[in-house]
Amino acid sequence: MSTPVGNRFGGMGSGRTAGDGSADRGGGSGDDGDAAGRYSVAAAVRTPAAAGVALAVASFLAVFHHVVDVVGGATLLLMEVALVAAAAAWLGGFLRERTAVGLTAVGFALALVGYFMSVPPSARALFTAGRVVGDVLALLTGLSVLRLLNAGAWALFLVPVPTFLSTYLLVRRRYAAAATVGAATTGFFVLTGDAGVGVALAAAVGVTLAVGFSELSAAGRSGVLAQWDTLAVVVAAMVVVTSVVTVVPGSATNPVLPGGDSPTVESSLVANTDSVGVLGSIRLSPEVRFTVEADEPAYWRVGSYDRYTGGRWVRTGETTPYTGPGSLGDPPGESDRLAQRVTARGQMDALPAAWKPVELRGRAADTAQVTDHDGLKPGTTLLENDTYTVVSRRPNATPGELRRAGTDYPSSVSSRYTQLPESTPDRVGERTAEVIDRTDASNPYEAAVAIERYLERTKEYSLDVPPPQGNTADSFLFEMNAGYCVYYATTMVAMLRTQGVPARFVTGYTSGQRVAEDEWVVRGLDSHAWVEVYFPGHGWVQFDPTPSGPRETAEQASVESAREEGEENVDAAGSEDGSYETPTATPDSGSTPADSAPGVEAIDPGIDQFGNATVATAGPGGLTANATPAGGGSGGGDGNEGWAPTREDVAVGAAALVGVVAGARRFGLTGRVRRTIWLLHQSSADPDTDAERAFRRLEYLASVVYRSRRPGETPRQYVEALSRDRFGESARTVAEAYERARYGGGVDEAEARRAVEAVDDLIRRHAPVLRRLGGAGKPT
Repeated sequence: MSTPVGNRFGGMGSGRTAGDGSADRGGGSGDDGDAAGRYSVAAAVRTPAAAGVALAVASFLAVFHHVVDVVGGATLLLMEVALVAAAAAWLGGFLRERTAVGLTAVGFALALVGYFMSVPPSARALFTAGRVVGDVLALLTGLSVLRLLNAGAWALFLVPVPTFLSTYLLVRRRYAAAATVGAATTGFFVLTGDAGVGVALAAAVGVTLAVGFSELSAAGRSGVLAQWDTLAVVVAAMVVVTSVVTVVPGSATNPVLPGGDSPTVESSLVANTDSVGVLGSIRLSPEVRFTVEADEPAYWRVGSYDRYTGGRWVRTGETTPYTGPGSLGDPPGESDRLAQRVTARGQMDALPAAWKPVELRGRAADTAQVTDHDGLKPGTTLLENDTYTVVSRRPNATPGELRRAGTDYPSSVSSRYTQLPESTPDRVGERTAEVIDRTDASNPYEAAVAIERYLERTKEYSLDVPPPQGNTADSFLFEMNAGYCVYYATTMVAMLRTQGVPARFVTGYTSGQRVAEDEWVVRGLDSHAWVEVYFPGHGWVQFDPTPSGPRETAEQASVESAREEGEENVDAAGSEDGSYETPTATPDSGSTPADSAPGVEAIDPGIDQFGNATVATAGPGGLTANATPAGGGSGGGDGNEGWAPTREDVAVGAAALVGVVAGARRFGLTGRVRRTIWLLHQSSADPDTDAERAFRRLEYLASVVYRSRRPGETPRQYVEALSRDRFGESARTVAEAYERARYGGGVDEAEARRAVEAVDDLIRRHAPVLRRLGGAGKPT
């Protein structure tokens, strides 16, 4: 019988969320003396411009909702928005505009004070004037609001401000101003990187509709109908332009113009930025990044991330200057010392090091920063041949010790590292519970091993995959057959968190190519993502759910292809001669698996040479994962073969199509096309109708290739002129049939057919280009 989903091993963990000016008729700024009751919601929403306001407001509310969905409090946000909007709608009936703007300013100030008071006292000390200015500038240049301390409180305090003002202005029928408030708020989120392309498009379309319909409202409904195509062209242009220029920070691709080079694994993972996204297809970079001299191989860690948004990873917390060994504490349990000397082989914006770093030496130490996760960040870019030394204390707990570690997590760990978006589908936790139950796992270590093995054996490794739709972990578990390290690591962390097990997403490099007994060459393609799980008394322990065999195959293929093509900076320190042959190792008693628990004996991995508690990929006869590198197996392709349009791509394409059609109508192109088709194709009806239509076709053809009928000129006079000029007897045949059909006793089928054929013949002789374009044959 399955254990209930959620907080299975959580101890104190939550397992789900961490608690952490228009030309309208409504009056303007000079209407402060208007009588109460002049404005109402019903009157305000009866115009098309209100739809534009609603779209602009919905755009920024979507971002606020996303923030609280990630950190908790979505229900409270919805209630708050409803109450504020209702109050604004009521006050809009009588409150003077200057007073409303003043209330908004006061509300904004109170919101900032409220947020300041919500953060822990220890963090308030960092709120100096210079620090606040720096943080504001950072927000405006791509710092996600999800990195803020207590981001949920920030959203709940701030959302009433634009909601109140935009609703109030809507009720006052100040549509352009109301939409501008919404679009400006969304624009702020575009700068922080929290508003995606779809949200930015909604804001742009909303403000365009509000302004456009406000300008047209004075002309009434007829004016709107007469100008709808112009407005459609403007809206479509706004959609396309916004989608092209809006690039969310951290994204490496243009949302509308697919194609071109895919980002590399390295650029998407180890730039040591404060967020990591899932980008879909990526490629491998064979260029050497650095070399490492050390007694043992390790995963060269760059950074870790704690906050999961469903599609991105965000690193919260502040950085502090490195001031010596005291800046980095030792791990809580027993550990082995490992010194590493790293030499940059090009510019680097990271300080790769084995976990857990406790000391940094060299010039890099003078400006280095320590993250809130005990990681290292360089203060300045490392240049080629710059070196630094890191001393790490690597946890060496045995599997038995990890099984017995228990679930007495510190509250700071459980609240931070069990967070999941509220919108995470329940089936993620349900599938995790099923995986754990199959192995009778009874503690977090066994659960982690079971999840790791499950992902290794049920998913294929591929660099050529489309970006997931919705929640990455959910998509990878239930809708995708393949992915690369970001997918594997993200999914494992999410699965563990559904059970209340603290886990985090980690990026860096694998050990690289061994070229000597104590030296490794690390390339861009060695960049990687894995998982760290917290165990009381031992700290963070590495797990890697990505199948190593297929990954290494793809990497080796990329290196060999680069060598054959003569690319530069592919080898260093003798790496072109092949890998160093590792001597037969004596088993290390510290890495020997402890006694196995029931149900886990068959999958117990122990601790591998990198310090990971992982399972080797199954050999012959077992379940294996196949590698599918981007570009058809070479590992160096551009990865575009797997591109598929997203919902945003479809929306932008549809908007562009509507704009093209509306523009064509505005410039008369659709009418010309319609008349051309009408000219070229005549379907059969009754004889009289056929004869009359044949004359209308003749008349239109003559207006194109000769001249139009003059005012007061009778059909007979016009046809006589045509016959003398170029149309001859064929024109008279058509005219005679027309006169009998319209004014005489009618025509029979043979006469009507002759008139139609005469027009067809004139079209072939006088408008051959139109005829070929139309592809018309004999009329039916």
